[in-house]
Amino acid sequence: MLIDLKRVEKSYVTGSVEFKALKGIDFQARKGEYVAIVGPSGSGKSTLMNIIGCLDVPTAGEYLLEGNPVNTMTSNQLADIRNRRVGFVFQAFNLLPYATAFENVEVPLLFARVNGRDRRRRVTEVLSRVGLADKLNNKPTEMSGGEMQRTAIARALANEPDIILADEPTGNLDSKSGGEIVKIFDELRELGKTIIIITHDVNIAKRTERIVKLKDGLVDTNGNML
Repeated sequence: MLIDLKRVEKSYVTGSVEFKALKGIDFQARKGEYVAIVGPSGSGKSTLMNIIGCLDVPTAGEYLLEGNPVNTMTSNQLADIRNRRVGFVFQAFNLLPYATAFENVEVPLLFARVNGRDRRRRVTEVLSRVGLADKLNNKPTEMSGGEMQRTAIARALANEPDIILADEPTGNLDSKSGGEIVKIFDELRELGKTIIIITHDVNIAKRTERIVKLKDGLVDTNGNML
């Protein structure tokens, strides 16, 4: 199993108040699987994604990534996983506003200390893959919403991760641009990537292999998934 969460809990403490975002989640994903995580606001979807992507660690429970316990990893080991094994795509794009598409996609390669020649090759390759070969020198202010999200996907692919985590990737897009983004995810799945998408969009969720519904910090096993 590539991703295996067992009874994972996550709590946040503010002053004397404790909020439990996850209350004992069991979640698994195989290599190459295409999964949608759905649920109302506040159900714990983003918290779960942050833990899967090693942006955060569980308060309790166990997370095994390809059999390796994430809970006991050092901050450097977690950073290496985030940089090399996981590609993140966010609703708000999270692009550097004054950097070109090329420079935005290049960022994770710089952190990975990839040499200049290989960086240029890889950035050009992934931008071409998402249909932006002619936008290398454009800044986010010179792009449409769909183009910005495709740039963000190219950035997520830069270090050739085996896991893609997308948090509401079409939330800020019109239906046409959103459809183009979903097609890219479909193509990445065909390349063997493990893709986990958090979405409120029923049509996107139904395109995946499996739908996991969260409610109040738990996996909801009752009733229809959508």
